[in-house]
Parts: sequence; C-alpha cells; structure tokens
Amino acid sequence: MMKKIVAIAALSGTMALGAVGIAGAATPAATPATHAAKCAKWEARVPKINAREAKAQAWVTKAQARETAATAAGHPKVATRIQNRINRVQTLEAKGTALVNKITSACGAAPAAG
Repeated sequence: MMKKIVAIAALSGTMALGAVGIAGAATPAATPATHAAKCAKWEARVPKINAREAKAQAWVTKAQARETAATAAGHPKVATRIQNRINRVQTLEAKGTALVNKITSACGAAPAAG
C-alpha cells in the first residue's frame, strides 16, 4: 500500500511539472514587432537602396566603356571578366529594385527618390 502511495505521488508530481513546462513553452519570450514598426524600418532602408542603385548604374556605365576598350585592344579574357562583373552588378541592382517594390507594396508608401 505504501508503495502505491509513493508511486502515485511521484506520478502526479511529474505530471504537474510537465504541464508547467508545456505551458511555459507555449508563451512567447518577447512580443513581435508590429507591422507599422517593421514598415518604418524597411522604409528607412529605401533611400540607401536607391543610393546604391545610382552608384551601381554609374559604375556599370564606366565598366561598359572599359569592356569596349578591352575588346578593341584584343583582350577577350579581360572583356569577359568585365562583362561578368557587369552582369553581377546588374543582378544585384535588379534585386534592390525588387526589394523596394516589395516594401512599397507591403507598406503602401511611395519609394523615396534616390
């Protein structure tokens, strides 16, 4: 009889602690940021993205001139490497434009001129 009482006490104690552990795990540690706060952070990044896109476009123009000069000088390997860099920068520029469009559609604000 005494063994039964001890076993029941041990089982009920384990179940009580287990329920507390589950309840504690269900509550979030921190409250998530609101949509407005996220939009404010994202919209603050738009001018930086636009500025980087402007710099990238200026660089692409110069790089295309270097590529043309390398091709004219008979350096096809150099021209190919320059073209690969141009393609990479244009891809990053397209990603920046897509990100600005995504921010605009999610937050409903007009993108800042860069």
